[in-house]
Amino acid sequence: MSLLVALPVVLPLCAAIAGMLTLGRPRWQAPIGLAGSAGLLAAAIGLLAWTWREGIHVLEVGGWPAPFGIVLVADMLAAVMVVVTGAVGLAATVYSFRVVDQGRLRAGYYAFIQVLLMGVSGAFLAGDIFNLYVWFEVMLMASFVLLVIGGERPQFEAGMKYVALNLVGSVMFLSGIGLLYGAAGTLNLADLALRIAADSDEARYYTVVAMLFLVAFGLKAAVFPLYFWLPASYHVAPAPVAALFAGLLTKVGVYALLRVFTLVFTQDTGYTRELLFWISAATMVSGVLGAAAHQDMKRILSFHIISQIGYMTMGLALATPLALGGALFYMVHNIIAKTNLFFIAGVVRRLRGSYELKDLGGLARAHPWLAATFFISAMSLAGVPPLSGFFAKFIMVRAAIETREYAAAGVMLGVGLLTLFSMVKIWTEAFLKPGPAGAVSEGTVGAASWVPVLAFAALAVAMGVGAEWWWRPMAMAGEQLFDRQGYIDAVLGGAE
Repeated sequence: MSLLVALPVVLPLCAAIAGMLTLGRPRWQAPIGLAGSAGLLAAAIGLLAWTWREGIHVLEVGGWPAPFGIVLVADMLAAVMVVVTGAVGLAATVYSFRVVDQGRLRAGYYAFIQVLLMGVSGAFLAGDIFNLYVWFEVMLMASFVLLVIGGERPQFEAGMKYVALNLVGSVMFLSGIGLLYGAAGTLNLADLALRIAADSDEARYYTVVAMLFLVAFGLKAAVFPLYFWLPASYHVAPAPVAALFAGLLTKVGVYALLRVFTLVFTQDTGYTRELLFWISAATMVSGVLGAAAHQDMKRILSFHIISQIGYMTMGLALATPLALGGALFYMVHNIIAKTNLFFIAGVVRRLRGSYELKDLGGLARAHPWLAATFFISAMSLAGVPPLSGFFAKFIMVRAAIETREYAAAGVMLGVGLLTLFSMVKIWTEAFLKPGPAGAVSEGTVGAASWVPVLAFAALAVAMGVGAEWWWRPMAMAGEQLFDRQGYIDAVLGGAE
């Protein structure tokens, strides 16, 4: 059964290889991609159920025990995130069926989606910090190809900005790894936790190294002031690629922050939490103000990615079991809502030929199902009850009040109102107002595009109506993050 921990990495790898071997047969690309994504989701659900029943699981790759060998570790945080990865990957694959052109198919579009899913899953399951870096680079390579594949000049320009700035983060990440290994003599996360805690003489040194990781992961997560690469690149990507990026890529950076700053760097919690508090607040405010200032649907949604990241990192700043579990609940809710909003934006683009709000209008009357799914996803993002976003924000605000961080609660509530404002702006301009004179004639939207849109809208409702049920694994993940000893014992104590 321990091999189940490796399946979320192995299955996308096999699908990617099969896709590359059949590049000359474009009709095979979509079925192979579908099989890989569906297999990943099924394996991830099995892993989550197994972790829920029996606790943290560790796979020692090659039979080498930790901390000497590579280990894959599945706790509740990792298991939940791998399930969400499978769901987003499957949705993006299905959405792509009638969207992707033959040029992208021949260049391996579906195969690179599988490479991306493999990198994301590997990052969530990595038990040592060097392999976390490796999976980050796999993810970066695949995302760059997906961003520019079959594209025109604007995509290449955005792709160069994207990869250049992310490589800066990678250099800082690798530098931090070198400094960390030089001082601690290990890169296994559990072993690092023990050695850093025991080496009180080097506390200041480890704090400096921690700041390197904070900048590296902060750049990947697009926190303030390191977010400028995201709105400059995501808006030019094709709709399914933008949705895939919006759902997963920045969340891997948030995951890395949660993992490293609750397990490894815990020696200077007061300073780190204070810094994370201000970074999170600035991320929320700057992101939502950027969204309010734009009139392009895709750019508005891109800035909201930034704003919502601030809620997740605020959970790390508050650092209680409720806040950490709430950060995960918020992350899952946001992945579902944000991915769907980018899917819907792609449908709008195909129907009306533009993302500019001034060129849109009349969609509510012409396409009531599209209007309904947008309204559900947008109101969920804004935190309107009884949708998933309301309970995600409620948990985070409650965690702030319980720790007497009233300023954090105020910022979260205020940003929620501004999020509602920008979502209402899109709703009014694109869906309610009459369409402009001389609007572009409507294109066609295949059934494959509607399946993920309807499914993710239903998930946003289900996470709200059944919030107590969804909260249970998130609460367990929060407890495991807060009490790191269980993770350490599982990895170094010979579990599995």
